This record gives sequence, C-alpha cells and structure tokens, in this order.
Amino acid sequence: MKSIIKQFALVAIMLVSTIIAAQNNKNEISNQREGFMFEFGIGGGIISVEDSKGIQTFDKSQGAISFPEIKLGYMLNENLAVTVAMPGMIYEFQDNDRHFGGFIPSVQYWVKDKWWIHGGIGLAIDGPALYDIKDANDDWNFGCAVMTSTGYEVCKKKNFALNVQSKLVLGRAFLKGDAHRDAVLFSIGLGFNWL
Repeated sequence: MKSIIKQFALVAIMLVSTIIAAQNNKNEISNQREGFMFEFGIGGGIISVEDSKGIQTFDKSQGAISFPEIKLGYMLNENLAVTVAMPGMIYEFQDNDRHFGGFIPSVQYWVKDKWWIHGGIGLAIDGPALYDIKDANDDWNFGCAVMTSTGYEVCKKKNFALNVQSKLVLGRAFLKGDAHRDAVLFSIGLGFNWL
C-alpha cells in the first residue's frame, strides 16, 4: 500500500510541475500539427485482473506503473490523426510479474486547440514482463482490447508537446484450456509527443 501511495505522489508532483511550467506559455498558439507523430508516455495507475479459473478476481486491484506506453500516428489534418497505441501495465500473478497491454489501431481528435480525445479497438496481449521471463512464466496470450483516453497539452514548443493524460483499457486474453483473463487498466500520466 505504501508503494502505491508513493507512486501516486510521484505522478502528482510531475503533474503539478508541468502545469506550473505551462502557465508561462499561455498565449502560444499550438495548432500546427502535420505529418507523422510519435508519443512516449509514462504514468501510474491501477490494474485489476480476473482469471476465469478463479485464481485471481477483480476484488484485488494492484497499483502499477504504465511504462513505456508508445503511440505512433499520422495527422490527416490539423485536428485528426490515425494512430497505433501500445498501452500496458505490469501486474503480479502467482508470484510472477506479467504485462497486460495491447496493440490498438485508433484515432485521436483535438476537440479544442490543446485538448484531445483518443480511442480504438485492437489486440490484447498478456505476457511475461520482459525482466521476468522464465519457464514458469513464459506463456503469451492474445485477445481483444478497447481503449479510450483524453489529454491536455500543457506545453508546446515547435514540434514537441508535453501532455497530461488519462487512459482506460479493457481487455480479454484467451488462455489455454478454454479459459480467459480479463483486465481493466486505468492510468494517469505524462505524454511526450513529437509531431
């Protein structure tokens, strides 16, 4: 529980510092968006996993770090982009660290000059965390996932934008033996975007 509080405190400090820095750039016009975009995100949140075998249920949520989160895209016009998002979080399952994430084709739309919404549906991926691959934890499971997110650009300089964002991912991965694993991920974090 203390580590969850520390993680949320760190995210809160990062958010406050970026908002303070962004207040100095209030009058800057930032709707120059074109071409390819790349975003790298980091944050913290909660993941809840339920296994159809009854090994783990939604009653037990875990605090988690979402790192790294990647988004690639192309601007169709100054307000609309087609993207591929790769969200995910690490969770603990039977004393092993695993990663539940996705590869999600999506669209991103700027509702206002700095506020955007983003969503899509795609492939859910449940696999071992890259640092915890071993024989007892080497199974990869796939399924479907839905993602929605929103963000606000707090700072923009030429082709770089820093945004505060929140994300919700719902996914199901199919396991061996006609079983499945469901996951709900909610995160708040920072996105570093190059347009």
